[in-house]
Amino acid sequence: MKIGYSFWGFLGNGITDTPDGGRSHRRPLIDALLDRGHEIVFLQANRDLIEAGDDLGNAYTFHSGSPDIDALFLEWRWPIDGRNTTPCGAEGHTCELHRQAELISRYTVRRKTPTVIWDKDRKLRSESVWRRVPQATVCEAALAPTPGAHRLLFPVDDRLLAGADPVALAKQPRDLVLGYLGNQYDRDDHFDRYFAPAAARFDHLVGGKWTKTGRWPHVHFLGRVPFEAVHGVYGRSLATVLMLPERYAAVGQMTQRIFEAVLAGCLPLAPADILHADRFVPEELIVRSGDEVIERLNHLQRIAATQQHADLIAACLDRLDLFRLSRQVDALEAALDTAVSPVVALERGAA
Repeated sequence: MKIGYSFWGFLGNGITDTPDGGRSHRRPLIDALLDRGHEIVFLQANRDLIEAGDDLGNAYTFHSGSPDIDALFLEWRWPIDGRNTTPCGAEGHTCELHRQAELISRYTVRRKTPTVIWDKDRKLRSESVWRRVPQATVCEAALAPTPGAHRLLFPVDDRLLAGADPVALAKQPRDLVLGYLGNQYDRDDHFDRYFAPAAARFDHLVGGKWTKTGRWPHVHFLGRVPFEAVHGVYGRSLATVLMLPERYAAVGQMTQRIFEAVLAGCLPLAPADILHADRFVPEELIVRSGDEVIERLNHLQRIAATQQHADLIAACLDRLDLFRLSRQVDALEAALDTAVSPVVALERGAA
């Protein structure tokens, strides 16, 4: 199948001064689709080349027009005031929303091209017309997706899971008790309740875009760090807290932060208000208050580098099987088949 893929972000390391959590999982997903015999053409601007000067070894095809495709796959974009809602050419304007509208109009509406929408940020309204169009299928990265939507979690490469050694990770020296890499967006509640109290007691670092930090003067904010530095920071950290926006927590939508941390041997503490938290971490890593975070961190310090520590890392690695890349490619192919079926039926009826 020839898939037209629309995303706004990077396949490589990109640049430091931009949010794009997809860098940890987008390229493995695409490479796995290619390995299964699909053809991929990217339909947004090549930001790797334009902004980061990375040609990615000329391994991928980008197209600014309207190539013939069998299916359209969209990492869903939404209006962001002052950025993609401004006129083309305006200062600070990004044109991905206009391009997405063009692609939907040309392919989904006019050509009835089978379309899969991956609503990674939960920005597609439940009443959206795109949830009702026969040739469109919506995917969400949640354990409890919106009725009618398919589950497509953020994938972690099978090879990374196979190569992770819990004993070696447990023995690795760690000079930080608590670390977090990610942006502030809608995470203040979890940060206040779980992270900030522990940060007052333990050596810690927070990397990412945090612009409103005045009420946490004791927290050490690094600002944005290069994508390639993420593994190193987690590799120095004994534990992290899986902080989520409420709209993610309510449906069990876990971000890529969990496997970025676990693959570096950094144990993830999960707030109990995350739906199905026990599917993401062992029970002893689920926390219900800032005091419990402090208690668990004290315990983790006592068992650091022991077999008990290695066993906890192993239990977290086992739970990453939920995100396994091969499973997610199966899920995406099933969603593509669902989108294709009504189109085939219409074509047969017309014949």
